Amino acid sequence: MTTTLALGPEWLKPDVIISWLGPWALLGLALIIFAECGLLLGFFLPGDSLLFTAGLFVATGAIGTPLWVVCVLLVAAAFVGNVAGYWIGRKAGPAIFDKPKSRLFKPEHVEKTQGFFDKYGNRAIVMARFVPIVRTFITVMAGVGRMEPKRYFTYSLIGGVAWAAGVTVLGYFLGQFQVVRDNIELMLVLIVLISVLPIIVEVIRARKQKPAAGLDPDATVQLPVIRPDDRRR
Repeated sequence: MTTTLALGPEWLKPDVIISWLGPWALLGLALIIFAECGLLLGFFLPGDSLLFTAGLFVATGAIGTPLWVVCVLLVAAAFVGNVAGYWIGRKAGPAIFDKPKSRLFKPEHVEKTQGFFDKYGNRAIVMARFVPIVRTFITVMAGVGRMEPKRYFTYSLIGGVAWAAGVTVLGYFLGQFQVVRDNIELMLVLIVLISVLPIIVEVIRARKQKPAAGLDPDATVQLPVIRPDDRRR
């Protein structure tokens, strides 16, 4: 039986979740990925670690479903989740963002997501898949900002394939090595660290660019606010 020492409470550990789901593991995983990608309450869920562990469990036989079926199901869940999140933001966004200090919408979550969206535009939808918290909130903000649906759904699908299938396949192939199976806790920590690299890189770049622009490196950056009537074409 595989055990992990992953960060977080016991009930959020990927292997515990999958084992607890038992024969409903795939359905449960799909619902979790859907919630993290589309429902605002899912921002705390360990999507990256779950995908990696799912691939590893397929490799070890703990999940008997073929890898391609697992990938298709998880990609579909990620895509449908983003579609749901987009329409939540488009229809209910103004009411949600009128209360940015609620328990759900902490200011730092909103600001981090706005920064990604404003800086990268289309690419943000793809890149945000790999960043915890951001991948949950950016899809809602795309709806609030009225991003053109066809364009949003296209980049959402690309990101869904790259993230859901990519991380699962990575777990599958690495899971065939004994050294990986014996050090799952380390692999999961590495997955989390890799997922936040885009944020670290952008913070470093921002600090290097401020002096060049004649700005105080310790000054606070004010991010633009996305309003319901904004049009991102």
